Amino acid sequence: QVWIPDSVEVWRVAEITRGYKEGDAILHLRLEDGSALAYPIEFQLPPLCNPDCLSGADDLVALSYLHEPAVLHSLRRRFLEANAIYTYCGIILVAINPYKPLPIYEEEVIYAYSGHEMGDMDPHIFALAEEAYKQMVRFGKNQSLIISGESGAGKTMSAKYAMRYFTTVGGCLGDSSMEEKVLASSPIMEAFGNAKTTRNDNSSRFGKYIEIGFSQAHVTGATIKTYLLEKSRVTFQAKAERNYHIFYQLCASATLPELQGLGLCGAESFHYTCQGQCATAQSTNDAADLESTRHAFSLLGVPEADQLELFRVLAAILHLGNVVVRGRDRRGDGCFVEVGLFCTLLGVEASQVMRWLCHRKLVTAGETYLKPLSRQQALDARDALAKHMYGQVFRWMVSRVNRALRSCLRQISAAHRFEMFEFNSFEQFCINYANEKLQQLFNLHVFKLEQEEYVTEEIPWVFVDFFDNQPCIELIEGRLGILDLLNEECKMPQGSDGSWAQKLYQTHLGSSYFQKPKRPTDAFVVCHFAGKAGKAVVVEYQCDGFVEKNRDTVPEELVGLLRASKFALLTELFLEEGDGPISLQSRRSSGPRMVGRPSRRSLPGSQKSKKSISSQFKASLNRLMEMLGSTTPHYIRCIKPNDGKKPFVFDSRRAVEQLRACGVLETIRISASGYPSRLTYQEFLERYRALVSREELRSAHEKQICSLALERLLQDPSKYQCGKSKVFFRAGQVAYLEELRYRRLRAACVLLQRHLQG
Repeated sequence: QVWIPDSVEVWRVAEITRGYKEGDAILHLRLEDGSALAYPIEFQLPPLCNPDCLSGADDLVALSYLHEPAVLHSLRRRFLEANAIYTYCGIILVAINPYKPLPIYEEEVIYAYSGHEMGDMDPHIFALAEEAYKQMVRFGKNQSLIISGESGAGKTMSAKYAMRYFTTVGGCLGDSSMEEKVLASSPIMEAFGNAKTTRNDNSSRFGKYIEIGFSQAHVTGATIKTYLLEKSRVTFQAKAERNYHIFYQLCASATLPELQGLGLCGAESFHYTCQGQCATAQSTNDAADLESTRHAFSLLGVPEADQLELFRVLAAILHLGNVVVRGRDRRGDGCFVEVGLFCTLLGVEASQVMRWLCHRKLVTAGETYLKPLSRQQALDARDALAKHMYGQVFRWMVSRVNRALRSCLRQISAAHRFEMFEFNSFEQFCINYANEKLQQLFNLHVFKLEQEEYVTEEIPWVFVDFFDNQPCIELIEGRLGILDLLNEECKMPQGSDGSWAQKLYQTHLGSSYFQKPKRPTDAFVVCHFAGKAGKAVVVEYQCDGFVEKNRDTVPEELVGLLRASKFALLTELFLEEGDGPISLQSRRSSGPRMVGRPSRRSLPGSQKSKKSISSQFKASLNRLMEMLGSTTPHYIRCIKPNDGKKPFVFDSRRAVEQLRACGVLETIRISASGYPSRLTYQEFLERYRALVSREELRSAHEKQICSLALERLLQDPSKYQCGKSKVFFRAGQVAYLEELRYRRLRAACVLLQRHLQG
């Protein structure tokens, strides 16, 4: 049987009906429906099917024929026939989202996996978590779980289950509530960092790196680091998408007595929450979720008074979106605003806010003067302020969570995502840049493990075909790369997205990883890494907004007004890095005053150089790579089986797209290029005892018995290698041994039947 391409199922099975000789142009096949097919052989023969006994194996590397159709078939069969959502692929755990709750995460399941070796039980995220925990305890080395996949593939839930495993098995040293605190961080992070997208009702709109600390094998705390919050979502949502959950939670709870003074009402009444025309999400109960968020804050030691001040700032952001901006004349010169509740809620002077929303201060060599803004420029300033405020809220929230979870660290968990939408902008580009770096780390690790296995077993090292995505990374981060040219454009007073796009075309059109779209538009295409196992992931990025988002500018005068607010939390939100922390309690009792060091931003005439967003992201990404490089990584690849979020429905086309892009097929290709099938000598004898002769069994050692048997059965010594404890087979040899075993056992059965029946 062979696999042939199919437009619906990607690959389908066909049976060869006539003998094939090298040089034949046609392969005669019979399809599963019984119809005949003359299959033209253009470049290579179709891939062979694995024996039934290997199909559906819980570790894909155990397949004798390692290729894309075999991987896809095994995953589909396990998912649909056995409802098995987890499958190993060497060092990767493939996790397919079932889109329904499964009873496989209870505490008794955790303890069932605790203490067991990987492979003793069915594939599971708990098995991978146990392996990481065990290695940390035994060898005292930091471990990492790297969780990746498309939006909606289940990364957030996978991270939650891993955290639950560590806190349950590790217990908590000296603080019985630490386990509760670590788990309580999830609803807070989701409320402020997750949103409904067209693909996922609970999509994380930021990169996340969680460290769980251990001492004497017990959990002592955790730290969360975040990367690149999608701030543009605060002021704009595409159709059928929502802003961050916390805004809808507050709107749904507007009738609560403690929220009465915030001027809240239904989400459809605010510009910042109604643009997606999706004020509610099917799978969420916003009012109940606010209760969970507040309970989690309380568990982490955030007083209710601080929570209410935080909600005041969030309500002010919603009211800022409703600020009315009107032009003064038909030419568009000048404008005026009505600030409404925004200033009242934040305790800032309305006239000053109106002034700095409608004017920009320009400093020349000899004088300073105010330039009136057009209505559109004022709206842009308003939105820039809203995004900056929410970014500061998010940063403060993460710091408060970390303050409650602080510890010395041993265990590490990381999550990242790969994104490709119809409209891809700055955020998706940075996310996919991070994915390139993580993919390179993954390739090097797979290469290293494969090499170590050969060296340990004293097998000649034959692996030479190693694909590296460094050229694509150089295109992005190298000298005169995409980010370098973007930063240069941001320094130009008249820098624009269009000008940057032209510089990209002039510099990079000769690169095989870079393309210019055919239609006339300011956009560019990057051929992201997919390795030799599959086609490159071609992503088109629209240049619109790159320069503005990379600059991340916000009127300094408006920030200064907020920093001078009488509300303590607002002052703390806008402390610059390096400012000392302040006591909210002391601020409440003593009234307004200067806190911390004087800000250089507020001093007239002073200029503080600010790094661009891409420069900050690149630096933090390099630090992340260094941290992950010092750990032993464990990989979880989450797969989204269908776009309709239907339980246990498997769309082969969608699945194979993800397998090609996330390294699973590259792992298979790396394994297949050497000796992918491996059995210990004991396993070989248990399975293939029927093929071993009496003379061979007289040998004293298992290795010698296997060596003699294989010399006779396979004949070609290049098809296998005998290591210290295992025998290594080239691709297809285990399938051949299975065929020999089947024939031997069938002959024995016929012999018995012949004698019994006379």
